[in-house]
Formats: sequence, structure tokens, C-alpha cells
Amino acid sequence: MTTSAELGLPALTVAPGGVATTTLTVRNDLDVVEAYSLEVVGDCAAWTTVEPARVSLFPGTSETVTVRLAPPRSSTARAGEFPLGIRVLPTERPELVTVPETTVTVTPFHELQAALAPRRRRGWLRGRYRTSVRNLGNAPTTVAPTPGQAGEDLRFRATPERLRLEPGESGELRLQARARKLIWFGKQASWPFEVTVGPEKGTDGKGSDGKPTNGSGADGKDPDGRTETAPTAPDSLPAIQNPVLDGEFIQLPIFPKWLLALLAALLALLLAWFALVRPAVRSSAKQAAEKAVAQQNATPAPTSAAPADGAPTAPSGGNPGGQGKPGTGQPSAGTGNRGPGPGLAVPGTGQQSSATIDVQTANSASSAGSYQVTHGKVFDITDIVVANFQGDQGLLTITAGKQTITTIALETFRNQDYHWVTPIQVSEDQAVTANVTCESPGTPASGKQASTCHELVNISGTLSDIRQGN
Repeated sequence: MTTSAELGLPALTVAPGGVATTTLTVRNDLDVVEAYSLEVVGDCAAWTTVEPARVSLFPGTSETVTVRLAPPRSSTARAGEFPLGIRVLPTERPELVTVPETTVTVTPFHELQAALAPRRRRGWLRGRYRTSVRNLGNAPTTVAPTPGQAGEDLRFRATPERLRLEPGESGELRLQARARKLIWFGKQASWPFEVTVGPEKGTDGKGSDGKPTNGSGADGKDPDGRTETAPTAPDSLPAIQNPVLDGEFIQLPIFPKWLLALLAALLALLLAWFALVRPAVRSSAKQAAEKAVAQQNATPAPTSAAPADGAPTAPSGGNPGGQGKPGTGQPSAGTGNRGPGPGLAVPGTGQQSSATIDVQTANSASSAGSYQVTHGKVFDITDIVVANFQGDQGLLTITAGKQTITTIALETFRNQDYHWVTPIQVSEDQAVTANVTCESPGTPASGKQASTCHELVNISGTLSDIRQGN
């Protein structure tokens, strides 16, 4: 004689958050009254109950109890097939214990929890965000973010592009939003966008066994002819949830609006200088120079002094009475007509002249270029223009003979000009030298960084003859 027990269904399907029931029939085939303890064993024991959990039977009688399965809608109720056993333990004859079994299929469901941090970013061209995702479902899933923006003014990139998460596992995706073009001047622009976080296509809608995630009931009949069902999850619980995260990228202009007005004012002042002030200054300087030259030419030369005793000047052949004394009867020749000493320019001989010094310097090296004044000439410098067209970095020193005119850092300018009302005079055989120390070659208009520094120095002024003394 034995104890017999039988489950009403050979297999059950239940959805997390739902309830499924079946029956267990226990029969006493002994010749004594027996009490039976009913205990659930297996992976489903945490959310399966038997009602009632204890029965007493007379010999030859049986009783049917209800087995209720209610898996929670959480990651702890893993999707898949699990064995379910009910241990039927007799009190008087424990050696006659029996364990009827069935198979329980827990259907998968997908549910994600996501957050975007920070929600708002500011920048000139791009903003970076972090997307935290947690798998609240009961099956593994591969998550892929899908960002979108109404005007398509932004482009997005996610790293990594997809993320696989086990049930209850968390992960993080890095998202970059990039504007299509810079805003040079004007107001800042606001670009709101959305990020939909959901399973990658092909991983949602079906469980690991290929069945739909919404689950389906199983029908059967017990030996007494009663129908038993395994209900699915309530309709109010969706099979999948895709969080939609709101974000915003605020694009800042490169230059503020007030800077444009300042540049316009500076440009107007520069144009006014070249159009009005500079010509007036140069004209005044030229008139002053011409006036000084005219006054010098109009100054009369000193005349020879007459003999103190009023005697007539001796003829060139000498006095009849003998050789005359030097200087007593003859004025000194050329007194007052002697020209200026070496280095002074002859008025009226000046001609406008200019020269360009081309200096090319290797990286982390120094080199120099020069212009030498011709022998017998004097060069009056009135203008110097320096061109750093590549945007090199380094140091430029300009000297005239032993005099240093200026020393400037290359990175502070692209074009620089100097003008003097009183010219800088460079004597014959002296040189105007441009010495360049190259720290880093710049990038010209072609967009490709140059291999050497390259500067041009143009000097302009008047080149005149030097009046030589007698």
C-alpha cells in the first residue's frame, strides 16, 4: 500500500504579475487514517502556495487541493521553464512520501528604467551626456538608445551603440549631441531632443523560447471533470516599456554680440585714420621738411674780409716788391661754400624707395635677413610693414645699424605697420636687419600647417645722395 498524489496539469504557463492555478489530488490507500503535509519544492517555491497545506484522509478516500502560482513582476522571477514539485509527506508512514511534478513556464517581460544626466548642456558645438539604464525585466535584453530631434539640427553618437543587460543589471551609455554648424555671432540657440531607450530590434516581443512575451494560458481537466486554467498577466501591465528621456543642448555663439559692435567701431576708426588723419600728418611733415630745406638754401654764404689798411688786393702774380704774406691780401677761397660733412643728405636728391626682406626660418631655429644701404647713399625710413601671413609663433627683432627699432611676438599679429613723422636715418653701408626666432610654424590660408616660419618685412622711405666735404 502506498500514498498516491497527482497534479491536475502536466505543464503550466504563467506571466509575472499574473496568477495561475492547478489542482493536486491526494488519495489514502492505507488502512489507517493518515494526515498529509503538502510542501512546494523547486525554483518556484518562493511564489507558489498550496491551499490547504495539510489534509487528513480516511482509508480509501481522496481530497483535491488548490496549487496557486503568483510570480512577482520583477527581475527575481526569471523567464524560462522550471520544475515544480509538491512533497506529500504522511505523518504516520513518512517513508511513503511522494513528490508529483509538473513543468512551469514563466513568460518573459521587458521593462527598463533610464535616466539622462545632465539634462541640459551648454557648448559651442557639442554636448556630452550619460544615459543610465537598468533592466527591470526578467529576461536578458540588449538596449539601444534612439535619439531624435525635430529639426535635425543635431547629430548624435552613442558609445557603446548597444548594451546587453541581465535581469536586474545596470549599465551606462555615453551620448554626444553635436550641432551641424557653429554660431559665430548673435544669440544662443536651444535644441531640445528626446532619447528613446528600448531593446534592440529583434530582441523584444519574444521570449527565449520564441513564444510571445504576453503569455498564454493552458487548459486541462482534472479526473473529476473540472476545468483548470493558467491566467496571464493583467492587461494593464504592458509587455514592454521604452523610457523616453528629455534633453537639451544650448549652443553658444563663438563671439558675443557686443564684440561685433566693438569690431565695427575699431574698423571705422582704422578707416578714418588711413583716410583722414594719416594723409594730414604726412602732408604736414612733408611741408615742414620742404620749408627747412628752403630756409637752408636761402641762407647767404659769408664774404671775404677786406684788408685792414685799405690797401688794394695784390694781383695773383704777387707784389712788385716781393712775395706777399699769406692771408694778408688774399681772401680764403671757398669760405662759406664748404658742403656738410659725410652722412648728410644732399637736398633735392631724395627719391622714394622701398625694399622687402624675406625671412624663412626652420622650426625651433633663428635666421635673419637684411637690406644694406648703398655706398654714397643715406636711407630715411618712414614706414615699415611686417607680414606674418601664416600666423607663426616666435619673436621678430628689427634693427637699423646698431639701433634696435622694435621687438615683437609673432603670435600677436598677422599684419603690423609702423610710421614715423621724423624718419629713422640709416647711413651708407649700414643694414636694416630682420631677425626671426621660430617657435612654431603657423597655418596659412591653405589649411595645412607650414613646415617653416615665413615673415616679410617691407621698409619704405627716401634714398638720398650723401654730400661729401671738400
